[in-house]
Amino acid sequence: MGTVVGEPALTLRLFGPPALRRDGQAVALPPSRKVRALLAYLALAGHGVSRSRLCELLWDLPSDPRGELRWTLSKLRGLLDAPSRPCVVTTGDSVAVDLAEGAVDAVQVQRAVQQGIATTSADGLEALAGLLAGGEFLEGLDLPRSPAFTGWQLAQRRRFRAAEAAVLEHWVQALPADDPRALPALERWTTIAPFDKRAHQGLLQALAVGGRLHEGEAHLAATARRYEAEGLDWAPIGHAWRAARQGRPAAAIAAGATRPALNEPITDPAVATAPAAARRASLAVMPFTDLSPGAGLRGGMGDGLAHDVISRLAKLRSLFVIAQGSVFALDERRVDPHDAGRRLDVDYLASGSLRRDADGRLRVMVQLTDARSARVLWADEFQGQRDDTLALLDEVGNRIVSALSQQVEMAERNRAVLKPPGSLDAWEAHHRGLWHMLRFNREDNEQARHFFETALRLDPTFGRPYAGLSFTHFQDAFLGWAEHRGAAEQAYRIASQGLMVDEHDPAAHWALGRAMWLQGRPGDGLTELQAAVHLSPNFALGHYTLGFVQSQSGDPQAAIGAVDLARALSPFDPLLFGMLASRALALLRLDRAEEAANWALQAAARPNAHAHIQAIALGCLRLAGRQAEAQSVADALKRDWPAYGLEDLLRAFRLPPPLQDLLRRALAA
Repeated sequence: MGTVVGEPALTLRLFGPPALRRDGQAVALPPSRKVRALLAYLALAGHGVSRSRLCELLWDLPSDPRGELRWTLSKLRGLLDAPSRPCVVTTGDSVAVDLAEGAVDAVQVQRAVQQGIATTSADGLEALAGLLAGGEFLEGLDLPRSPAFTGWQLAQRRRFRAAEAAVLEHWVQALPADDPRALPALERWTTIAPFDKRAHQGLLQALAVGGRLHEGEAHLAATARRYEAEGLDWAPIGHAWRAARQGRPAAAIAAGATRPALNEPITDPAVATAPAAARRASLAVMPFTDLSPGAGLRGGMGDGLAHDVISRLAKLRSLFVIAQGSVFALDERRVDPHDAGRRLDVDYLASGSLRRDADGRLRVMVQLTDARSARVLWADEFQGQRDDTLALLDEVGNRIVSALSQQVEMAERNRAVLKPPGSLDAWEAHHRGLWHMLRFNREDNEQARHFFETALRLDPTFGRPYAGLSFTHFQDAFLGWAEHRGAAEQAYRIASQGLMVDEHDPAAHWALGRAMWLQGRPGDGLTELQAAVHLSPNFALGHYTLGFVQSQSGDPQAAIGAVDLARALSPFDPLLFGMLASRALALLRLDRAEEAANWALQAAARPNAHAHIQAIALGCLRLAGRQAEAQSVADALKRDWPAYGLEDLLRAFRLPPPLQDLLRRALAA
């Protein structure tokens, strides 16, 4: 048989039993399981892997693991390399498989998921579904004496099962309601994710539209038994079936209707008039797998860290965080994280592992996944070494909580920006406002105010937009875009309303504290800011604003500590320029002009640094005697803000007289 038209020279199939084709012809894989396992691992890695890592992965303490690896690589070279182009590439201690001119089904799926399933065309989704239908990842390829490989393989199987559910969900959503491909895809989706309510709701709707009511009743009964056996509530699925049966499927098909959006599940008409709760992004944090030597299955550091992260995230009040009891119960049943995310019907899923080595070093790996698309939005590793394990876990927990909350906020802002303004709900309008607010210019500040007002009009009980709206008036006063007294009063009035809506929201206390400072009440402002960080010790904006106020009229050493904590909690914060500039002001008050200049220069280099930040950098550089750098900043300040002057800076800040005199001399030079 000749080469298949359009088929790459090499194709590797990893779904189902591993299989290789060259120029359209099947190539027999070596009988060695290690050779096939190594091929799959390197093909999916897509980059060089150290020989020591490969030895740990595949050999359980053989007499000569590197010798075994050399033999295995020689088999791979004979299998893959062509005379004109080697595919097995070694560079120093690193080994890679280059299949750039070939095709690997698992790599295609992996790439599509990371690029975004939601943006994939219907034809592309159908093609991905076809690849995933080939079978389980590395079917039949088990290495019982290689626990590291077994763990990796299990993780990949879970990941691709989640990807298959996401592909089927988005493909079904893209198909017309009467498309004959929809029903088989929905049935497959319910098989892969049997506790995903949306899958069952979609299938029952399709059966009702097709007039297959008997099959719908049978599916509902079987699903109810399955849910009851797991102690799960199947009532929403029953409501969906009753609503679907009351529809007019024949007329809907004749009219060419498309399937209702799966993110707006069908509800029982009896409860359709109930007021909807304000939507918030939802997150489930699964227990961390403890990989430390001798670690038990339950009750160790992994459980403790997850409990701590869940509690701290809940205190932020910006997310709907699934309670510890639910996620721990699912983990005890050995439900994998991706399946748990669908059972809980959350937007985001956080999971990871930790390991405490013999030398005392703690390593924590965390990733955040979009639960509906299986896309990994963020992953990182946190490390530390201390004798005090609890203190170390506390420190790592702080960093994880801050990173997770920021990543979810960023994802929600990006999602809201892509939606038409008229279709936003209160949550989305709030995040659209945040996107504009954090750009720090007058036009975007006006846009931010519009979206925050929209969010409050849609849901006056939603606390967070009050803080954002207050901040837009704060910016007006602080940056001289409006009459100071009027804007300051507006900032205070709206922040007070937010506090009445939710007095336990740290953002409400933050907004009120900042507004009080703006009114010339720094003592009252500090009290509110301290309340904000007391409610949520991981609230980076609260710590930053404490440092901002203290750097001007309080304890400069305390200001440095507060700002440094804020930077540790939020190292890529949009307000990082303010954190750096506040540190510079505190250092000036401590007569450390050279250090202040270094920090102020970093602040001025931030892309969204406004005129006040540039002016602080200019003053610090001149006081440090760094005239050439100062002239460069002065030129930029004059170019971008030609009407800006010294009095603008002194009017905005609450600087003590000695620091005012210093800056007057420096900026008047």
